[in-house]
Amino acid sequence: MPSSSPRSPWSAFLQLLRRLRGKLAAKIIFSQRLNRWVYPTPEPDVEPTQNERYREFNRSYFAQFYEQEKMLADKPRMDFYYAAIARHIKPGDRVIDLGTGTGILAAFASRRGASKVYAIDHSVVLEHAKTLAAHNRIENVEFVSTHSKDLRLDAPVDVILHEQMGDYLFDEDMVTNITDLRDRLLKPGGLILPSRFELFCEPVKVRDTRFVPHMWDLNVHGIDYSCMDRERPQDPHYYHIPAADLGYIDYLLSNASPVLTLDLGTLKSATDLPTELRFTRTITRAGRLDGYVVYFRALVDDDLSLNSSPLDADRATNWGYRILRTDRDHLAEGDVIDITLTISHWPDVDTWRWKHVKALHPEPVTTR
Repeated sequence: MPSSSPRSPWSAFLQLLRRLRGKLAAKIIFSQRLNRWVYPTPEPDVEPTQNERYREFNRSYFAQFYEQEKMLADKPRMDFYYAAIARHIKPGDRVIDLGTGTGILAAFASRRGASKVYAIDHSVVLEHAKTLAAHNRIENVEFVSTHSKDLRLDAPVDVILHEQMGDYLFDEDMVTNITDLRDRLLKPGGLILPSRFELFCEPVKVRDTRFVPHMWDLNVHGIDYSCMDRERPQDPHYYHIPAADLGYIDYLLSNASPVLTLDLGTLKSATDLPTELRFTRTITRAGRLDGYVVYFRALVDDDLSLNSSPLDADRATNWGYRILRTDRDHLAEGDVIDITLTISHWPDVDTWRWKHVKALHPEPVTTR
């Protein structure tokens, strides 16, 4: 028709713009210079909301190729999820994949026979997930760019699939996000993969060559720093060390045992997590107490688990761990210490406080 000819180039141009929109958004995010221009840092007097901070974190962290590459290259992690999906997702299941990233778990679920997978993410990496799904002929995955709290579906799902664990388990707000989805969108009797977790907090000795004492414990060629005890930093970051280096830890001073276990299938909400943990450790290997190493284990079945222990050769390499620093103390074999861990807000390690008491020395040894 004569009237359609003038509109054809314009329609084609609009269609091209729509195709390029997602790729352009990704390029902006992945270019630090463009990112700073398009997403300027908020003014100091503007306090971002929690959701805004989380979205900004996603843009600056999970959208980066290297962060996705680390997760995909973590063989224990990928083997764990591949086995969990093969065992528990059945043909015809409807599945939510929360925090899909490049869509690898959604692809596993699809190939397992899931009738529908809702792949949720609010990072621009979702555009690459769409490209990868098309390239690999994964056709029954719907990619949804939203926060999980805003997800609405026309029917509940059979399985919630996720990898929401942070270095110290709770720092990606796993409990809040999963229990919200569970209560709104999971069928009665539906599965959460993974749902069971163990948190560890173990007394540890750092390798002597890597050990850094507190400033007030130093004496450098006769220069005594003990007066710095009166100037202890108030910044909470000072008292915990994020680490991923497997050569940093020398050994645990006691046998490891979970200080907290939870099941996302039965835990009512994040408010039901304890605000204080008290536990005892008997020293099985004498040495200098440098702090408490925090790591986790995730379980799907009793014979299928994933852990981030810095002393396990088969650990999942994508996760780091935390060391909660203590004041100088030396422990002998057979010593017993009572440890108290107090938490104001589980996802924020800056709100954690800890101390211990030695049975042989009743005076408390306090870090903070």
